[in-house]
Amino acid sequence: MAYDEKLAARVLDHFEPRSNLTTRKMFGGLCVMLGGHMCCGIVGESLMLRLGPAGTVAALAEAHVREMDFTGRPMAGMVYVDAPALGSDRQLGAWLDRAATFVAGLPPKSSPNG
Repeated sequence: MAYDEKLAARVLDHFEPRSNLTTRKMFGGLCVMLGGHMCCGIVGESLMLRLGPAGTVAALAEAHVREMDFTGRPMAGMVYVDAPALGSDRQLGAWLDRAATFVAGLPPKSSPNG
């Protein structure tokens, strides 16, 4: 499955100042890792976010957000955000910041690449 390269570029531009950023091809798309923790990614034309349980509940109350169900079963703490909710860089940045805030609260990984 190909992923939206324009969305990937916007995501990487948002995180560009960070030194703890790595990327990895996963889920048929591109994953962004912060400090070795999966933070977000692009799967097809959707943004995948790691928000944790509480963040997921809050996000699912918003338009154009759905459970991440890549394997046919929902993945706890993860959501997809579809293109209509990502139109402006401000909208995209707000979503990305939510995921980055969640990941920043996770225990450090022993290796930055996980």
